[in-house]
Amino acid sequence: MTSSRQRLHLILDPEVALPGAQRFRFAQLMLILIGIGCTLVDSIPGIDHQLQMAVEMAIALVGLAFAFEYALRLWCAPDLPRLTWLNPAAARWHWALSPAGIVDLLAILPVTGALTWGMILPPDFAAVMVLLFMLKLSAHTPGARLIGRVIYNERRTLLVVMIMFGIVLIAAATLAHIAERADQPEIFGSIPKALWWAIVTLTTTGYGDVVPQTAFGRIIAGFVMISGIGVLALLAGILATGFSEEVKRRDFVRIWELVARVPLFSGIGAQAIADVVARLKARYFPPGAMVVRRGAPGDSMFFIAAGEVEVRLQPESVILSEGMFFGEMALLDRRPRSADIVTLTSCTMLVLAMPDFFQLAGQHPALAKAIEAEAARRRGDG
Repeated sequence: MTSSRQRLHLILDPEVALPGAQRFRFAQLMLILIGIGCTLVDSIPGIDHQLQMAVEMAIALVGLAFAFEYALRLWCAPDLPRLTWLNPAAARWHWALSPAGIVDLLAILPVTGALTWGMILPPDFAAVMVLLFMLKLSAHTPGARLIGRVIYNERRTLLVVMIMFGIVLIAAATLAHIAERADQPEIFGSIPKALWWAIVTLTTTGYGDVVPQTAFGRIIAGFVMISGIGVLALLAGILATGFSEEVKRRDFVRIWELVARVPLFSGIGAQAIADVVARLKARYFPPGAMVVRRGAPGDSMFFIAAGEVEVRLQPESVILSEGMFFGEMALLDRRPRSADIVTLTSCTMLVLAMPDFFQLAGQHPALAKAIEAEAARRRGDG
């Protein structure tokens, strides 16, 4: 049985797609945007004193909300998958010292500032708070974990690219120092001084504040620009490939977990499940959504991984719940849909398109027989 702490943990988890979790993330985003907006206004010199008091009060209220959120996350820390092996006290301490915990703690600073300085914050405090709010936003963005996993998975390749970048950077600064030190000693008089030009040129930023004057220096600059484009393109390609592979891996695992909930797929073997997972697409429907409309062409079947739907037949209706499926008769009989199907609750569906259905049926006859048997039973019930 799910405890209240586990349910709250699911709401706080940025990767969960539950309605409660989505509403919480929206409220959190609004609070962060309000906090950022208020701190931006507070940084304007010479603003009206009453307006300053109002925005700093708003910052303090946002901080109070974040303090409450921090307490909830600290309480739910034992339910984090990576900390379940620890006892509750150790899990909470471990989370508090993690980067996410430290960022959440720093985001409470507006409350401390308001109480300490009597709503008159130091001049640079607003700028610091903007950075802290942005850190909090990035720490709890649904894709933040994905970015972290991609960087971790590609760390060796990224390290090689960064080493290449460093080699080209030092070489460019050294050659520019040799070529330009006589004409521009203040800028290229040493290799460390020439590094600024090398960084700006290698990253193709090109501020124009430092320009080679000699022919040799300009030739070096051309090669450095081309090298910079190549290195950055290589870096972008590695990250893009890493993102693609991680998204595919995450979707595969998520759909595998959903497939495991459907009794029809139990006992068909890991290879068969892998074939099924590769063809299924997960879709989410809110309550009251029309999934299938009577008379529409039958181009797919649906497996219910979570939730309930109502099959509106004539003259009665049937309720299908988690683990059941529908839409197979239109595929088997190659005829239009015979009923409207509407979600009664928030539903997670696994959708199998017609070409994939018949391909799976040919590869796994046992699965096809089970679907046909259920379809025959339903025809008999009709």
